[in-house]
Amino acid sequence: MATSLEGMTENVCTADEFAGKKVVDREGIAYGKVKHIHINQDTLTVSGVTIHQGFHKDYYLTSDYIDKLTEETLLLSRPPIRTSVHVVDIDGHKIGKVKRLVKNNETNELQSIEVSDGMIHTKIVSKTEVWGVGEKVTLKLTKQQFKDLH
Repeated sequence: MATSLEGMTENVCTADEFAGKKVVDREGIAYGKVKHIHINQDTLTVSGVTIHQGFHKDYYLTSDYIDKLTEETLLLSRPPIRTSVHVVDIDGHKIGKVKRLVKNNETNELQSIEVSDGMIHTKIVSKTEVWGVGEKVTLKLTKQQFKDLH
């Protein structure tokens, strides 16, 4: 914990205090540790965080994923979709892995995901077809409906 400075209000901390904190969602799933905090240069507010998940596996989460910061943990308001995570159909049958996240360039909001079947084939799935996110991504589609996508 950082030294309390005179005149510093109660709910203020330094950006250095974020680094190394565990990142956990409401289900208790761990997503890595905070590597960096990102500050909007115009508003001086937190715009997001970089999460380190292991060997060369860093990803960015916008501030709308952040629910609360405790002494040891960054709690997420919802689980993020990440690359290399398994994708299953609505019945739990394995489809592939998330290869790429397709985001809106202006808002950084997720629009769709590119799913690889492990071979050379990939398909783009709209975020509206995602039923759930956690340790894996569950689609609203059956395996056959996924295969029929263009």
